[in-house]
Amino acid sequence: MPEAVLVFEEAGRHLVPGPLVATHLAAGLVPGAAEGATVVTALDASGMVEHLDSAQALLLFDGAVAQVLETAGAPEPRRLPVRRIRSVDPTTPLHQVGVPAGIPKSAVTLTGVNALRLCAEGALLTAAQQLGSAAETLGMAVSYCKSRQQFGRPIGAFQAVQHLCAQMLARTEIARSSVYAASLTMTQSDVFAAKLLADEAAVRNARDCLQLHGGMGFTWDADIHLHLKRAWLRREQWRSPVEAEELLAEALLDDPENCSTEIANRPNGAA
Repeated sequence: MPEAVLVFEEAGRHLVPGPLVATHLAAGLVPGAAEGATVVTALDASGMVEHLDSAQALLLFDGAVAQVLETAGAPEPRRLPVRRIRSVDPTTPLHQVGVPAGIPKSAVTLTGVNALRLCAEGALLTAAQQLGSAAETLGMAVSYCKSRQQFGRPIGAFQAVQHLCAQMLARTEIARSSVYAASLTMTQSDVFAAKLLADEAAVRNARDCLQLHGGMGFTWDADIHLHLKRAWLRREQWRSPVEAEELLAEALLDDPENCSTEIANRPNGAA
């Protein structure tokens, strides 16, 4: 996971399209996924599924059970409650898919697979993409503020602009520390804390970057709008903020030692 997090951070930074997280999770589970010959998307709850038309397989998560449903040329997926959504990001086609009362008979259950672990990995890799996006919009904002002149000075010389950039940096570095730490521990509390922090950093940094660019930020010539739209979508994938908060609270209440911060603050097992 530490190596995968670094790769997905760069993918988020450069706006690489496609169902990257689902295909990565399916590597070793779905033939051809690891080699890139099979495109796999995923549905972990009723909600948005990206690139459904171009995927050959759909990962379905129902609690602790993981299943694979072939989609290419098969009529079964159309029996699911599927509705095409007009996406504000043209590089990410979306479908609204509901969890059916009965999974189609052609779905194959993945035996011996820890579905909860896969969901946690999906959340962390999505957080890594959010981290890359937050870092990129921070860099875009700082670069623009150094070059854009107003009243005979770069706008980065004004204190209000400096405060916005400093807040963007703080959000990015806090999210980075959390994502990197969670890739080592993979505890539920660390993973979903990282997801929450990375979601906030990606969305708020993109919005602040857009504001700092002024009118240029609202044009399609800038990539800021893509970072913001991707951040909005990823925020709802692999546990929304509300769901992540509930899971984080549940983990801390059930077992405070599940939190690496708690462990670090109690050396040698001291109470």
